[in-house]
Amino acid sequence: MHAVFANGGHQYRVAEKDIVTLERIAGEEGSAVIFDQVLAIGEGADMKIGTPTVEGAKVEAKIVAHFRGPKLVAFKMKRRKGYRKKIGHRQELTKVEITKIG
Repeated sequence: MHAVFANGGHQYRVAEKDIVTLERIAGEEGSAVIFDQVLAIGEGADMKIGTPTVEGAKVEAKIVAHFRGPKLVAFKMKRRKGYRKKIGHRQELTKVEITKIG
């Protein structure tokens, strides 16, 4: 069975025992998380699509790890003016394992 859920402005298509990387969510490693904004659930002809969400559906997951993504560099420059600006950014991420879809 597959499910599509929304979290942090993104949509994720998952099955049970999938490991997904999300934007940082609150909670400690090993704790359970429930995503209740399920947009679609099922498989094949049994697919239920919500308007906008499927009532009563939820995706349960376990937090595996918190980590930071790769460093991204934004470099601004104006030619012939001597203006240069270098800004770095690392996104805070969370890795979760899907335990139950229901």
